[in-house]
Amino acid sequence: MVKVLTQLSLRHLTLLGTSLLGSTFLLVTSESRAATPQPAPAHSAPSAHKPVRATPVTRKAKPAQTPRPETEVAGGTEAVVVTGTREFGKKARDSIAPVDIVTNRQLTGTGQPTLRDSLALLLPSLTVPTGGFDAGALTDSISLRGLNPNETLVLVDGKRRHTTANIYADGGPAQGSTPVDIDMIPMAMIDHIEVLRDGASAQYGSDAIAGVVNIILKKQNHGLTMRSNTGITSEGDGFQQGVFIDGGLNLNNRGFVHIGGDFVHQDHTFRSGNDNRTHTDVNQLLGQPEQTRESVAVNAGYDITDNVQAYAGATYAHRHAESYQNYRLPSSLAKYPGYAAIYPYGYSPIEALEEDDYELTAGLKGTLAGWHWDVSSVFGRDYDAVNAESTTNVGLYTATGETPTSFAAQSFNNTQWTNSVDLSRKFHTSFWPYAINVAGGASYRYEAYAIGTGSPASYNYSSSDGFPGTNPANAGKWSRDVAAGYLDISTNLMKHWQVDLAGRVEHYTDVGNTKTGKVSTRYDFSPRFAIRGTFSNGFHAPTLAQEHYSALSVSPTAASGIIAANSLGALANGASALKSESSTSAEGGIIVEPVKKLHVTVDVYQIDLRDRIMPGGSIYGSQAHSALEMDGFNLPPGSENWTGSQLATHWFANVANTRTQGLDLTATYPTNFGRYGHADWDVAINLNRTRLRHQATSTTGAPLLTAQYIAYITTAYPRSKIIFGGTWHSARNKWAVSVHEIRYGETTSQLTYYTGPYTYSTSHYLEFQNVPKWTTNASVTYNISPKWSATIGGNNIFAKFPSVVPEGNRYLGVPKYYMSTSQLGMNGGYYYLDVSARF
Repeated sequence: MVKVLTQLSLRHLTLLGTSLLGSTFLLVTSESRAATPQPAPAHSAPSAHKPVRATPVTRKAKPAQTPRPETEVAGGTEAVVVTGTREFGKKARDSIAPVDIVTNRQLTGTGQPTLRDSLALLLPSLTVPTGGFDAGALTDSISLRGLNPNETLVLVDGKRRHTTANIYADGGPAQGSTPVDIDMIPMAMIDHIEVLRDGASAQYGSDAIAGVVNIILKKQNHGLTMRSNTGITSEGDGFQQGVFIDGGLNLNNRGFVHIGGDFVHQDHTFRSGNDNRTHTDVNQLLGQPEQTRESVAVNAGYDITDNVQAYAGATYAHRHAESYQNYRLPSSLAKYPGYAAIYPYGYSPIEALEEDDYELTAGLKGTLAGWHWDVSSVFGRDYDAVNAESTTNVGLYTATGETPTSFAAQSFNNTQWTNSVDLSRKFHTSFWPYAINVAGGASYRYEAYAIGTGSPASYNYSSSDGFPGTNPANAGKWSRDVAAGYLDISTNLMKHWQVDLAGRVEHYTDVGNTKTGKVSTRYDFSPRFAIRGTFSNGFHAPTLAQEHYSALSVSPTAASGIIAANSLGALANGASALKSESSTSAEGGIIVEPVKKLHVTVDVYQIDLRDRIMPGGSIYGSQAHSALEMDGFNLPPGSENWTGSQLATHWFANVANTRTQGLDLTATYPTNFGRYGHADWDVAINLNRTRLRHQATSTTGAPLLTAQYIAYITTAYPRSKIIFGGTWHSARNKWAVSVHEIRYGETTSQLTYYTGPYTYSTSHYLEFQNVPKWTTNASVTYNISPKWSATIGGNNIFAKFPSVVPEGNRYLGVPKYYMSTSQLGMNGGYYYLDVSARF
């Protein structure tokens, strides 16, 4: 570890020196000054200092607008929240539903250069995939409460964020998801994040089944903040460099402009086992993809009058990423001497992503006759061009005598345009002793999804090896319109008894109507003890990608595909049109302070989810070959003779009903050591279990799920995740030392056999337990001056890895860790050096 940290420090200092000599100095986020390296989890951490009072940017108090903070939001129970409530000024400690608050200072304190991985170290209810491969590794997804990423709604400043166009098509619990890629939002521009752990479809619409992640952008009208983060893994690979900058401008004391951006680069990591064909580690399939991401954002507001504010914002991000496919032996080119000379030692096809993502927001808000009103329009788009590189099309070579080695294989485009009107007002009446807050609104959303064809060389003949291109039969553009209206009423039934009622109606032009409702209540027995509960129903409308996506993945001796549910090949084998997922959720909790300064919350929940969307209806061998050909796929020569163990396809379907039950617990306690400083202690626990209640069948009566896919739904997420530890600050805040433990619970998978009597069996699998893992995160921060600070630290400092998969259950012997879970990541330890400044 010392050697790795020494190399890291030297590399960081070299980069720092280069930056000082040039014009691109360290780019940093605003919360780095005096940052605590691993603060208490956001949902429970009380601030060690008094909460910062939010004040307007303008000189006069404006009733039209929500106050804009001039400094970062304080974490803990005193922070004002906007998620899960339509009331103004509601504090987290008074929330009727559990809300976690993650500040930028906490995010940067994790030492991670990406938002997704930072959140995973802070929130036990949030998980990320263990690893990835193929195109699924090129999009960063998050999950709440052990449900698919599609069941978590992401907002930016309270507005629905558009999703990625890159569907997670690989096997695992996230399969079929097109989540919001939160890493395309610059971390430098994030003020704080509010995570609502509650079903909220009645308030926000589709996807808010597991919860809501609301990313609040910075609105400060002054200051310049900078940060540089450099890291490397315990294996000496996966070097990462992140540079961040943001700053604010004052618009004539009537408004603000805040601008920020990130640059993040990540190298490959290599975690493959030896390829059993070569008995070497030449196969680089398993590991973190290489990635370079540049992102910028602008957020602005201006008070047109004392009662009307105009606001606007924009984000743009570009990402280049590369992921390896399985290694091809030199013998695979023995019949093609021209290309055998190009790849004399064989080759590993590469999937390369070029992604452009942007979103534009504009609106007006204010007050009129006591009503708060907000009219907005948000347009977002994500475009992905996926190329196959370092590969061949041997069928094309046989027919024409030549083949490219790089192909434009696939392209995807996802568009979302949302127009909304929101109103709210607090009424005081003579017939009711308490204020009644009434909120309502309407929205229209246009969604479009397009699949573009690859170059002819990528799909003709035997297609580009490893990653075939999209043929014209499977390309197209689809769209739908979504209209919605909602009403939300909250009041007190008694002085200490709150109640909130919400209802929503939506119409989708492709899947019809949905109606959702929610009732929440809270009773405060005393300032130190309260109970709360929620009952709601929700839904997730099938995405356009789930309805229309199709693709084929080709390995050296096998191929598998996904065909569209409404395609000829799927319909001929029992497919039917997708329906919306629907849910019924119940939650109850307590908020208690058993002794002074010890803050504890406990919430239990149950989510019944019906008509879950996952791939189902698998078909094999000649039946799969016929369906794929019916849908226009060009298969490798000889594949017509492949067995059911080598060739398979399926489609997305409403496969099952499930029940998810769990518990969230948080506790914080501060300790004052006088002249020796103070410490903040914290504990956060998520217990979670999903069980299958009903499995659906196809129109032919065949079960839609195998045991392997049942495991993806029920046991691929950890049964528990525990975060506990503390952060000590010196008396003068010169030093901060943080140590936190994270325990990842067990996951269970059903593994395919690649050797022995059950080779490639679709009915016999190995039950594999990825046993619980403990990891340690630690860091030391030194505040060099009031404006400069430096942190050295590590995540998983003792380099724990997932459980090793048995040799007989690894394809070609390569994937020694099972990628299709969401437990401990496969990179091992990560050590970093962080330098930051604030002006």
